[in-house]
Amino acid sequence: MSATETDRPSVDANDSGMAAKDPAKRRRALLIVAAVFILAGLAWFALWFFVFSTRVKTDNAYVGGNQVAISAQVPGTVVAILADDTQRVEAGQVLVRLDPTDAKVRLEQARSALAQAVRGVRQQTSSASSADAQVDAARLAVQKADADLKRHLPLLAAHAESPEIVQHLRDGLAQARAALAGAQAQSAAAHAAIEGTDVARNPGVMQARANFSAAWIAAQRNAIYAPVSGYVAQRSVQLGNSVQPGQQLMTVVPLHDLWVEANFKESQLRHIRIGQPATVVSDLYGGDAVFHGKVIGLGAGTGSVFSLLPAQNATGNWIKVVQRVPVRISLDNTELDKHPLRVGLSSEVTIDITNDKGSVLATTPTQQPVAQTDVYTQMAAKADAEAARVIRANLPRDAR
Repeated sequence: MSATETDRPSVDANDSGMAAKDPAKRRRALLIVAAVFILAGLAWFALWFFVFSTRVKTDNAYVGGNQVAISAQVPGTVVAILADDTQRVEAGQVLVRLDPTDAKVRLEQARSALAQAVRGVRQQTSSASSADAQVDAARLAVQKADADLKRHLPLLAAHAESPEIVQHLRDGLAQARAALAGAQAQSAAAHAAIEGTDVARNPGVMQARANFSAAWIAAQRNAIYAPVSGYVAQRSVQLGNSVQPGQQLMTVVPLHDLWVEANFKESQLRHIRIGQPATVVSDLYGGDAVFHGKVIGLGAGTGSVFSLLPAQNATGNWIKVVQRVPVRISLDNTELDKHPLRVGLSSEVTIDITNDKGSVLATTPTQQPVAQTDVYTQMAAKADAEAARVIRANLPRDAR
């Protein structure tokens, strides 16, 4: 027997021993792998249960805000532009001026008409007083004619007076009474135009006052004011442009009261409720700034419904597409002051849905205005004050 053949049995014995040990190692390896998978599953379940199931998240979210279109209210030619893109403007600040020539002419015409109306009422008041004096004179004439007739009637009975004279006195009394009736009618007509009101509240004066206020406001509207504070964008107006009422000249965007429109998939809306807290991370700042807000409302329909060309689903080649519904998230103004945002910026929104017992839709109408301005209210008050000055200037000195 050769040496090679002598060594072969010993090799086969070692292989047998290793083969006997392999099943135990494999079982341990399988147990370790199974334990790893079980632990990973438990960790994933805990992560889902305590984290992922308590929130919904989307990066299909954009910053929204009011975009106030500035337009002309009266026709005119642009003679000055006082604000440009990116500049800040305050509420009540003049943005554009139009040529005021025509408006000033119409204002002076309305001012003259108001003054004439006041003086006309004064004249009517004097005419009414004159008519009252004529009524008193006619009443005295009636009393005198009646007294003369009564004095001559006994003489007629005693045949001391002729019947012709007495008849003449009777005709005179009738004429005096007719004159009294005419004077009373004229007095009533004179008082009809002024009765029950003073000069300032006379219908003719009030009409002239309204026309003056309209002309005054039209003259003021040659200066186009900013209704809100914000930043100018999309300026399209140029010097010399002939603008018409309603024509957009620029836009003012308030960057203080902003919100986020987060477009969640329809499958994510099940637990979203009004009032739930939310966090917003803008792509502008990344993780350096986290905005905190809350859900203030869910859209009334999907984005495709309100598109210019809504999808026609009732067709044979229909393909199901997951729809999205906009969810509005309010933002904290103090955080916006520290880290200003811009309308249209991309962001990532996470909503905490732990408490899903709230309302999906608003249950009561809002009692507060969404936005308001008092710029135009001040203009109306100034017009009324100017009209009052014109009226006072045309009253008697003792009545001013």
